[in-house]
Amino acid sequence: MTERNELCEISEVHEELLTIVNEKMPSEEKLFDLSELFKVFGDSTRMRILFVLFEAEVCTCDLAAVLNMTSSAISHQLNALKRAKLVKSRREGKTVFYSLADDHVRTIIEQGMEHVEE
Repeated sequence: MTERNELCEISEVHEELLTIVNEKMPSEEKLFDLSELFKVFGDSTRMRILFVLFEAEVCTCDLAAVLNMTSSAISHQLNALKRAKLVKSRREGKTVFYSLADDHVRTIIEQGMEHVEE
């Protein structure tokens, strides 16, 4: 059985509702930025990297080893995560360590995981 969309039988615009929604609606620029953020979460390799970073601050070599990937592939994904402000890095000598940018990243992913586990 296919699901059928239910449509209103009459065309009626509820102006008071539209007023409330329009007052609360973020700008197109903010909605675009939010969409771009969620696109970054749309890659399972980047999600795997973030889950590793939940546990520890690690370097590219550690990530490559634990995820069985090349350092080059890891570096490419880390750049995307850094551009999205989801991870941060710090240099110690010749090694660069990566960690989650802040607790918001953990919260977003934990809530997403709760949703998929329902």
